[in-house]
Amino acid sequence: MRQEETLELGEIAFSDWYAHTDKMAEVRFLTIARRLPSLVRQAMALAWGASPRDTLATIVLNLLGGVFTAFGLLATTGVLAALFSEGPTPDRVLAALPSLALVGGAAVVRTITQAGAGWAQSRLTPQIARLTEERLYGLTSRVELVAYDDPEFHDALERARSRGVAMADSVVTTSVDVVTATVGLAAAAGVLGVLHPVLLPLLLLAVLPDAWAAVRSARMRYSVMYRLVPARRRKWIIADLLADRPSAAEVRSFTMRGFLLRMYDAVTKAEQDVMLDLARRQTIAKLVGEALGGLGAGLVYVALGILLAVAAIPLAVAGTAVLAIRSGQTSLANLMYATNRLYEQGLYFTDFLEFCTQAESRLTAARSTPLPAGFARITADAITFTYPGAEEPALREVSITINHGEVIAFVGENGSGKTTLAKILSGLYAPDAGAVRWDGTDLSDVDPEQLRLRTAVIAQDHTRWPLTARYNITMGTDKGEPALHAAAAVAGADEVIADLPHGYRTLLDRRFKDGHELSGGQWQRIAVARGFHRDADLLICDEPTAALDARAEHALFEQIRHHSDGRTVLLITHRLASVRYADRIYVLDKGKITEQGDHATLMALNGLYADLYTLQATAYR
Repeated sequence: MRQEETLELGEIAFSDWYAHTDKMAEVRFLTIARRLPSLVRQAMALAWGASPRDTLATIVLNLLGGVFTAFGLLATTGVLAALFSEGPTPDRVLAALPSLALVGGAAVVRTITQAGAGWAQSRLTPQIARLTEERLYGLTSRVELVAYDDPEFHDALERARSRGVAMADSVVTTSVDVVTATVGLAAAAGVLGVLHPVLLPLLLLAVLPDAWAAVRSARMRYSVMYRLVPARRRKWIIADLLADRPSAAEVRSFTMRGFLLRMYDAVTKAEQDVMLDLARRQTIAKLVGEALGGLGAGLVYVALGILLAVAAIPLAVAGTAVLAIRSGQTSLANLMYATNRLYEQGLYFTDFLEFCTQAESRLTAARSTPLPAGFARITADAITFTYPGAEEPALREVSITINHGEVIAFVGENGSGKTTLAKILSGLYAPDAGAVRWDGTDLSDVDPEQLRLRTAVIAQDHTRWPLTARYNITMGTDKGEPALHAAAAVAGADEVIADLPHGYRTLLDRRFKDGHELSGGQWQRIAVARGFHRDADLLICDEPTAALDARAEHALFEQIRHHSDGRTVLLITHRLASVRYADRIYVLDKGKITEQGDHATLMALNGLYADLYTLQATAYR
């Protein structure tokens, strides 16, 4: 039997799950009460943005429902007074009929208004969901790329995606419930105030204990959910490794099933223990609240009995008071429940709002300087860049020059900064220090979208889009059939597409019906065609032949050289035989430019480039 090693779980070490408990430490009922108006205002603003008509209908109809509730309760006093009066029973019933008709009419109208409010509210839900999802993904697709290298951004995004955006429509619904319960409570309180002022405080006795239990339960739950975010993110990642196709082959070939399941079980077991403890603590709080609530309800009826005994109120008023107290009790209980849910949901909704604020702060500020129609020279001057959380810069005062029409190559060992520098040149990253210029125009003054439209990147880690072959090349642009076919031919992707069952209309994802899967080399050709199709001023090829065989690699580099006629190409590759014809080669080592020149110059230097080239050449002899 093989001994199982102790699992290293990194950021989800269970003792670290409690890092955020201070966020909930100050939560009390008064905290909820203070935040309630703000949450309702934010929710109503969101609802109004989704549909002003449905929002207005929901509010107005709920208010009318409360008015008719109060009217029905007051009319009930007339019914009871007639029934409890002296005289023959038929006469008392006849005397009660007008008031009874008013009670019935009020009930019918209240039912209709509540149904209308529910219909308008149900219309709001999908509209709000669409609005919030569009806002979230509109921001995630616009934030600076470097945000995705920041773990804190990922945690905030996970909270916003997993619960925050899903809670947006619930917050609106619960806000409406709060308004409805408040209106119902006001109606009952108004009736009790008309009947006898002493009856008003009796409402509080029966429901305050439940309110305390609800608030305490919400605080416990949110605190636990907040602490579990990093663990659940890791659990979902492991689940994807166990269930997704890209990792399926290696899970089997490296017999990782048992290891991944042990890791998954370790996370879920700890999560389960935390959730079971939460259930125990919430149950205790609920039992205490219900016990105290029962005691309060008993005190209510004792107080009513005393008022009747001392003749402070007549029997008919007492009967109406019982109904009003029960109605108010229900409304106040609903209010406490809705308030509790609104606060709990509001915490997650606040995560969504805070993420949106954080994401908006990571958007590139508006820039008005236009990008030149073309360039004679691109210069990077003293570029320094450090990834979020990294102790050492990825680039240190790097300076390069790229003239129009040149083929420039970046070479160096892994981690030397080649791809990082290319991303800065293409506008995907902004340098911490230094400047990139197209002729005299500093790119920090130019809208990045302008730069990206004029730059094409063929990346080694390209995305395999679950779209048709056409859209995998055009990326939603419409340059016509000649441009599409020309780009495919240059990259050799036309041969791949010719073998597809539906040509350019073939869906390149086997997870869908009639979908088709490509090999790594075939995907590489599609990605290269994507870069050529843009027909950009600057073409960046980052390891474009990593998945190609020797013949296809040679053909592709020939195509790149041919395609570069009159264009500017930046080539990043470890296969140095492919860069010997470059106009200039920059050698990077640990984030610095250590050598530069053409192939002959660098070989004469007998430095790092010569060592790497000779090592590769020797391996092929």
